[in-house]
Amino acid sequence: MSIPFYKYQGTGNDFVIIDNRQNIFSKNDTKLVKKLCDRKFGIGADGLILLENHDTLDFTMVYFNADGNPSSMCGNGGRCIVAFANELGVINNTTTFEAVDGLHEAHIENGQVHLKMQDVAEIKEFDTHLFLNTGSPHHVQWVSQIEDFDVKTEGATLRYSELYGKAGSNINFVEATTDGFRLRTYERGVEDETLSCGTGATAVALAIHKQGKVNQTSVPLQVEGGKLTISFEPEGEGYKNIFLIGPAQKVFQGVWTD
Repeated sequence: MSIPFYKYQGTGNDFVIIDNRQNIFSKNDTKLVKKLCDRKFGIGADGLILLENHDTLDFTMVYFNADGNPSSMCGNGGRCIVAFANELGVINNTTTFEAVDGLHEAHIENGQVHLKMQDVAEIKEFDTHLFLNTGSPHHVQWVSQIEDFDVKTEGATLRYSELYGKAGSNINFVEATTDGFRLRTYERGVEDETLSCGTGATAVALAIHKQGKVNQTSVPLQVEGGKLTISFEPEGEGYKNIFLIGPAQKVFQGVWTD
């Protein structure tokens, strides 16, 4: 079995991407997905993405976590598949495609992929954290000395806590810095800290605005793998016209033989 693949990364969040318009890859083979994402015995990635045909839109995005299971929306993965579709010639610089959470618009401008996220109807505020869904569920918590914070241990504790039950949640830790805000994220499905999380960055930017810590409607964030910008418009208790903006780059391509 030979499977052509591409490796992409968006601010350090990396993905195996496969052109599956000819159905060369079985979506039911979760063991193979996990093997391809394994950093010791496979290609290595935070997730695997299939680009598939759509009846009326440019393409369909199918996303799997590194553990092999189908997952909720991945923002950086969405930006990477837009760059991939552009490289294949499936799209030019603008697109509309379907992902697990519905339709997404995107465009490429000056090397940055602008991905429109789903509207957020509400943000729940608690004494110790905030919670919202930006295509994936996200816990947002302020911390100090984020550089030395044990993201994996504390993130896992919260992810598996009674707060979120069996389904769990992604866990984001954020700190105000002298030049903005810094974010570190523990991702469910990867079960570790990742260098970047697009839906997490979106959640944090909206939470920061909701708490009145910024007035502007475009928030730059420093993640472990680089910088992302989130723009949005407040609407009632929620937000609309939310865009996740950042780079998406091809790292290499190859053929998997097994």
